[in-house]
Amino acid sequence: MADQLFFLSARPLEMAPPFALPPSLGALVTFDGVVRDNNMGKPVVRLEYTAYPALAEREGTRILREAIARFTLLAACCVHRTGVLEVGEVAVKVWAAAAHRGEAFAACQAIIDQVKERVPIWKRETYSDGEQTWVTCQHAGPPASP
Repeated sequence: MADQLFFLSARPLEMAPPFALPPSLGALVTFDGVVRDNNMGKPVVRLEYTAYPALAEREGTRILREAIARFTLLAACCVHRTGVLEVGEVAVKVWAAAAHRGEAFAACQAIIDQVKERVPIWKRETYSDGEQTWVTCQHAGPPASP
């Protein structure tokens, strides 16, 4: 398995897992977080993700390592987009590979929940009326002004 388990990407995300499927694989669960056209009753036209790459990749990798140990995974990976994304684009992907489906499903959910809570990635929503709002990660505060 690769040393780096968490990646940021400015390009659209691939559909295949970024690791070889082990022969003992019994379940591969994936999660795609997709940009939706609304949030809290407001029509969304696009999102912009900004991250602190070194810290985001370090904390994301820590989350993946924790999940691998906790759920006895054979492999796992998470890729999160940065930059401007349109409605319908995949913003984040998670793969969890295990010998059995229960562990793979539980791990996939735990990974995305922890990434959203702990990784310093900020999201700016743009609405159909032109208004924009930063949605910060819970522990990192607002992004620095340029």
